[in-house]
Amino acid sequence: MKILADSLGPEQTYKLLTGIVVPRPIAWITTVSPAGLVNVAPFSCYTIVSNKPPMIGVNIGRKAGVRKDTASNLLCSEEFVVNIADETLLEPLHRSAGEYPPEISEAQLLDLETVPGESMPVPRLAAAPISLECRLHSVTPYGDTGAEFFVGEIRVLHIRDGLLNNGKIDTTLLRPICRIAGPNYAMLGKVVTLQPVSQTPKTVL
Repeated sequence: MKILADSLGPEQTYKLLTGIVVPRPIAWITTVSPAGLVNVAPFSCYTIVSNKPPMIGVNIGRKAGVRKDTASNLLCSEEFVVNIADETLLEPLHRSAGEYPPEISEAQLLDLETVPGESMPVPRLAAAPISLECRLHSVTPYGDTGAEFFVGEIRVLHIRDGLLNNGKIDTTLLRPICRIAGPNYAMLGKVVTLQPVSQTPKTVL
């Protein structure tokens, strides 16, 4: 089958790409609204941007041309926390994707305990095994639907005791959740370990 990209509408393209670019890690983002409410929402289009300084990037689309609460809060405060959910948090993570009005705090609605941020007023989720306190670095718009790529610099990393081994996260103990197409998720599954390939150490230019 051959499909010409120009023949697809935004919704058709989204459904195709979210089934092609898999599995995707999930950034479970907490922000604080101007009214002081804690917003919690998952985003599965995110990745590493830089390792010095440590930076991550998250793509946030719009709904009917309107920015999502996370994007609006981010632009206002320029601070956010990326929480990494494990298998035990799948249900609240999925439910937090609902389209709730700005005056509703998903943290309160879903009974998610929060912990005050160390470097910022934005709290992290107490149950998350890893949380990254981030300060907004830049925002770049892409495409015709109003999607924006938010890049944040990580200021503080919170890692549950026992997950860090010789400077690396033990992913099998982390038990992360990934997103695939539709309302479908997957777990880590079988892990295959191969011989390490020689790599030149990362340095600063």
